[in-house]
Amino acid sequence: MKVTKSGKSKHRQLQNEGYLQIVSAEQKEYVKVCEPARMIKTDITNTNKQTGGLLELILARDNLNIAYRRVKRKKGAGGIDRMKVDELLPYLRENREELIQSIRDGKYRPKPVRRVEIPKEGGKSRKLGIPTVVDRLIQQAISQILTPIFEKQFSNNSFGFRPGKSAHDALKKCKTNITEGYRYVVDMDLEKYFGAPG
Repeated sequence: MKVTKSGKSKHRQLQNEGYLQIVSAEQKEYVKVCEPARMIKTDITNTNKQTGGLLELILARDNLNIAYRRVKRKKGAGGIDRMKVDELLPYLRENREELIQSIRDGKYRPKPVRRVEIPKEGGKSRKLGIPTVVDRLIQQAISQILTPIFEKQFSNNSFGFRPGKSAHDALKKCKTNITEGYRYVVDMDLEKYFGAPG
């Protein structure tokens, strides 16, 4: 929740009585909850309008070549099939047409990810899924086409896993918010939200 200042919020404030939130006990006052900007359907995000061309853009030779170069540059471990990044080009030379046709026909199925555990501080570990290099190529090709379409619709206050944004940018935004007089922070971590209960 973002505590808004009267008259200076760029967002629409919710006026319904049910949305008023009491501030801390010592202040005994109410603040308004800022309603986040909604993603709107435009020509940019209307997938019904663009469906016919998106797949062709994803499977275009230039897009796939760029995706290949990015996967190769990032290197990384192999997936469950143990294919290495250096083995991807020979595989594509031999199976390119069949792979592309299976995607066009809707028959392509990504392989399960290989699970590894990465050690963290305090003796804990974080689970990591490693897709096969072929799946990474396809994911990269899709991302290159969809990211510019949907990136325009994301909040300017969203910094995680976005191109050209980092934790340093998030800290700069926090500093700006503090300078502008915001005093409350709500910290929500959805890390384990979709995990098993317990």
